[in-house]
Amino acid sequence: MAIIVTGASGLLGTALTRALRAEGREVVALVRREPRGPGEAFWQPRDGTVDRAALEGAEAVVHLAGAPVAERRWSEAYKRELVGSRVQGTRVLVGALRELSRPPAVLVSASGVDFYGDTGDAIVDESTPKGRGFLSDLCEQWEGEARRAAEWGVRTAQLRTGLVLSGEGGALGRMLPLFRMGLGAPLGTGKQFWSWIAVDDWVGATLHILKNQDVEGPVNLTSPTPVTNEEFTRTLGKALRKGTMPMPVPAFALSVGLGEFAREGLLSGHRILPAKLLDSGYRFAHTRLDEALSAVL
Repeated sequence: MAIIVTGASGLLGTALTRALRAEGREVVALVRREPRGPGEAFWQPRDGTVDRAALEGAEAVVHLAGAPVAERRWSEAYKRELVGSRVQGTRVLVGALRELSRPPAVLVSASGVDFYGDTGDAIVDESTPKGRGFLSDLCEQWEGEARRAAEWGVRTAQLRTGLVLSGEGGALGRMLPLFRMGLGAPLGTGKQFWSWIAVDDWVGATLHILKNQDVEGPVNLTSPTPVTNEEFTRTLGKALRKGTMPMPVPAFALSVGLGEFAREGLLSGHRILPAKLLDSGYRFAHTRLDEALSAVL
């Protein structure tokens, strides 16, 4: 019984696929090009095409596909692409699952901690309601499409992922060049909380969710020890044995340069508690930021 993965070529998809195959599991990646072998199957969410034969009888589906949020400045056209790649893609995939005679037991679908909006220094868990902003609205729509699979008996879980720490790319990868030159600095006030998770804990938590039938609905994939942006900056500088800039990057400069993404993605705060993971018995490999950074760098 295969595990189907969308977004398998991305940072998280690559790490998860590697771990599943190391366990001896069969993985089939849904790709938007000609499949190159039995480990791939075709789908094209823009026109509603999915290889249903590959999905039939699968054990689970892990849906990670979506245009990168920080790839470019948010024009109205790119915001439509962000929405379409997540909402439309999930709608097409869930619609295909509904037509199967043997649907998977579980659908694990990506989301983000941006669901909560800017929560300041308040402690947030999965019971906290939706916040405000474009990303919060996007996460709500994205998760809503995934939850539809529960209507015909598929257990669903939505991964509200925080800042993933990996030496192979992602948000941390974009920070490293500046920090390695000693040019890292707090953003805005630096007081906003950043909820992070080491990539191996992200993989471990996702595997835990796949195997644990009692875990469903939104699940925060973050370390239980969020830090402020100021502390994150200082700790990353120390991990690289580099100093950091004494003056923060002004919020207005970030807003001018990066627009709406700066306000929602960099200057807003999320102090997240992964309550469902902890309650279901998941044990984090990394709960200290300095140890996590040492492990991934």
